[in-house]
Amino acid sequence: MSLLNAMRLLWFLSAVVGIAGCAPVSAQMSAPAPAAVPPVAVTPDRGDTTPTPAPGFRPGSKSAYSSVRVTEPVVALTFDDGPHGKFTPRLLDLLKARGVRATFFVLGENVALHPGIAKRIVDEGHEIANHSWSHPSFTKLGLDGVRSQIIRTENAIAEATGVRSKVMRPPYGATNDRLKSWIDSEFGMKTLMWSVDPLDWKRPGPAVVARRLIDGAQPGGILLAHDIHEATIAAMPATIDGLVARGFRFVTCSELLAMEQPAPAATPRPVAPSAAVPASPVPSATVVPPRS
Repeated sequence: MSLLNAMRLLWFLSAVVGIAGCAPVSAQMSAPAPAAVPPVAVTPDRGDTTPTPAPGFRPGSKSAYSSVRVTEPVVALTFDDGPHGKFTPRLLDLLKARGVRATFFVLGENVALHPGIAKRIVDEGHEIANHSWSHPSFTKLGLDGVRSQIIRTENAIAEATGVRSKVMRPPYGATNDRLKSWIDSEFGMKTLMWSVDPLDWKRPGPAVVARRLIDGAQPGGILLAHDIHEATIAAMPATIDGLVARGFRFVTCSELLAMEQPAPAATPRPVAPSAAVPASPVPSATVVPPRS
């Protein structure tokens, strides 16, 4: 092959390789860009009137409550230590007649004795909650003892009603921060204390019990009573009527927690401008005459 023919062949091969190497790039550059996907429009549910919580705030997120910050005139009426074979059915009749729902913090041993009454509590729209099995002071038990009291009661509640507790109340209100946090993490139950105690267990009489509950109620309050005392049951008509007259509505404890609102942001106090400090006068220089 002559030198000229060899140079022509080399030029031809170079051109072929160059075209082959550039073709994919050219094809990619000329390919149309994918069409942008339009965002999906979300239509808000107009039927949900629950206030939108503040960013980062979750209602009912604390381990324990004695009252709840709310924006509506609501209270939670609560009853401890039942169900009682005689008095709790009378109370349920009264609540049903007035359209009031309450929260019953029950003892497991009483649920085992009166499963039908426990079921009626749930069937009639009330909330049932854990108050231990036999009413010991939790602060005098180890964690194993507290666990046993709660689990035995939960089993009795579930067997009688088919539901489980969302909240609990320690007997005598005996608890501490460690127990509250542990119960929340172990069982997912909030500890519900109270904001008004009429001391009905001292049996001061129906009129006194009613007056203490009515006068002490505030929005978001949790009202304590016991459905094992006849005088307490007798106090409920006047109590309910008095609270309604003050403009209150009744909710269960779980409903109250769901209505919790964040504390208002603290408004910074204006800082008063500091007074100008006058400059210290510069002392005049003392001229010492030269000595002769």
